[in-house]
Amino acid sequence: MGIEDSSYRKKMRKTVFTIAKTVIKTAIVCILYVILSQVLAPLSPLIPGLQQMLQTFIIVYVALMIVSNLTSGTVFQHIFGAARCGFVMAYLIVSLNSGIFDYTFGSVSLMVDLRMFLVIVMMLEILGLAKSVILAIDFMSQKAELIRIQ
Repeated sequence: MGIEDSSYRKKMRKTVFTIAKTVIKTAIVCILYVILSQVLAPLSPLIPGLQQMLQTFIIVYVALMIVSNLTSGTVFQHIFGAARCGFVMAYLIVSLNSGIFDYTFGSVSLMVDLRMFLVIVMMLEILGLAKSVILAIDFMSQKAELIRIQ
């Protein structure tokens, strides 16, 4: 009974720690979102739909972050990490209109080329995606070694 109780306590302690870590990370992201939305509030009349784009991005990103953190210690952690990278890449391409902004303010037309920024962010996200895939392969190989040893 003592061994089972100790194992149960370890699992509960690990679960509580994982949940606490997830809550802290989520709170930090939400605080950053509130600060960012206050900073970007004056730009809302100039860029239609900015608040909605930001809210949608934060909601999906936080949901994937929560699921990824709650599944830590499993292969699903790496799968959801890769999904988060894929979401960021797809969302940036769609929301940034492939890197070219064209706005008209009355008689003034403004065109902004953000393709270099988009390329840099895409390369960073591809690195994150590759990291998640390599970590998933490493996780599965470690599990295979443990099964073979036992």
